[in-house]
Amino acid sequence: MLKNFSRRNLQYTVLSVFIFTNIFIWFAVARADRHGVLTVAFLNVGQGDAMYIEAPNGNQMLVDGGPPSGAVLRELGRVMPFWDRSIDVVLATHPDQDHVGGLPSVLARMRIDNVITTENTSDTGVYGAFKKIVSEKRPTRIIARARERIILDDGVVFEILFPDRNAAGWETNTASIVARLSYGDQSFIFTGDSPLSVEKYLVGKNGGALDSTVLKLGHHGSRTSSSKVFLSAVDPEYAVISAGKDNKYGHPHKEVTDLLALLKIPSISTAEKGTIIFKTNGESLRVE
Repeated sequence: MLKNFSRRNLQYTVLSVFIFTNIFIWFAVARADRHGVLTVAFLNVGQGDAMYIEAPNGNQMLVDGGPPSGAVLRELGRVMPFWDRSIDVVLATHPDQDHVGGLPSVLARMRIDNVITTENTSDTGVYGAFKKIVSEKRPTRIIARARERIILDDGVVFEILFPDRNAAGWETNTASIVARLSYGDQSFIFTGDSPLSVEKYLVGKNGGALDSTVLKLGHHGSRTSSSKVFLSAVDPEYAVISAGKDNKYGHPHKEVTDLLALLKIPSISTAEKGTIIFKTNGESLRVE
């Protein structure tokens, strides 16, 4: 009787392990088989920026981490496989708390292979926490420079547009990394909190090369960014506003939303929609 009971328990244990292993394998297969689809998710982190990129081959990138509220981990848990605890590249556009505040928790809980920043720093406690954990975890450090390219997959290119020089000592927003992600006919521009002066510089330097399908508006839709000349040069099909609902800054500012309406550029806001997910095979683009 006892022998039969032990044998039955062993059979159940083996069966359970077999089922769990198969579930894990199927999740891994599902993650690897994306049918050539690039995912770009503008995460709902409140008043801040955080963008998650997943290439067709599974390579992943996180651009900024939002404020130190825990929101970035919550939202990453919704767009990443439940068992995945690694991100290939983390990029911090600039040291402000609503962009790097959530990154220490990401670095603490996940394996991060590479961290990209400029030389620009801040004496805030939030930036100090980010700097400390990067020093402890020791990922590969990369200093952003214009024309540098990160190849996430065959045909999936993340190119730095700005800065083109050492940004140490600059005002933090001015030092924001601006980058363009391209895949086939579709492209995305990430602007950090870049002000009007940087936009003007980029238009003068790049002109029509800025043309992109999706633009993340600078500084959460503030009037300090999103000039008419820049919006016209990018000429996006979608403008994404990453901002908190009923935030104290009044983002997005009316001047910006009026300009978007004038130029007939549709906008989508994380404050209204939550996390915004774009998927593309390099030809068509859909929003989820």
